[in-house]
Amino acid sequence: MSDPNSVTKVAAFYQFAALPDYRELREPLRAFCADLELKGSVLLAQEGINGTLAGAPEAITALAHELARGGMFGGRLDNLELKFSTAEAMPFGRLKVRLKKEIVTLGDAAADPTRQVGTYVDASEWNALISAPDTLLLDTRNAFEVAMGTFEGAIDPGIRSFGQFKDFAAIKLDPAKHRRIAMFCTGGIRCEKASAHLLARGFAEVYHLKGGILKYLEEVPEAQSRWRGECFVFDERVALGHGLRERNKDATRDE
Repeated sequence: MSDPNSVTKVAAFYQFAALPDYRELREPLRAFCADLELKGSVLLAQEGINGTLAGAPEAITALAHELARGGMFGGRLDNLELKFSTAEAMPFGRLKVRLKKEIVTLGDAAADPTRQVGTYVDASEWNALISAPDTLLLDTRNAFEVAMGTFEGAIDPGIRSFGQFKDFAAIKLDPAKHRRIAMFCTGGIRCEKASAHLLARGFAEVYHLKGGILKYLEEVPEAQSRWRGECFVFDERVALGHGLRERNKDATRDE
């Protein structure tokens, strides 16, 4: 059994990759995670994997090894976007491995990140890009997340769910007018789909923050940061700040 007094490590990961056998992968992956006493949620689809799991540090290390180099996925997750953080207590109540049509729902068959995707920008280069006067800075998250925190000068699309992003883009964005777009989201996955969607619609220059807000908050010193507020996360920690620190425990939670 894991030591209840030990630190809880959290792994957030995703990759767009061809997984035609995703249905057959569900039970082996669930059993593997259960044996490691991991909790959290994983989505499997034909287009890839998306998940956040938490557990003992050694269990998360074993998970990362299996995903990237183990036999279960046969080397297909060779470009896994993987980020680690910690939690004062287990941030999930149970383990869920679910099958989905998309690992992040946009509803646009033309938006295929395995075929075309925007230009990745590392956290260390993000400030320079978004400071350029001809860059349109776009937050791809929903209105609730944006209200908790965002980058200075970012446009809030005012959407309730990511599936509405394509409608926002059709109405508010113009390839002839908006020639350079820089977008961001929590961990990077929504920007993969959003950038693929814009490229398919004829936008010439589309950039997105590699590793998302979480990677930026992890790597960029607070004194140099253009981020304001906190970053909503999809677990019981609710939000993280610079250095991926948990929000003030005295703060009111509207859960």
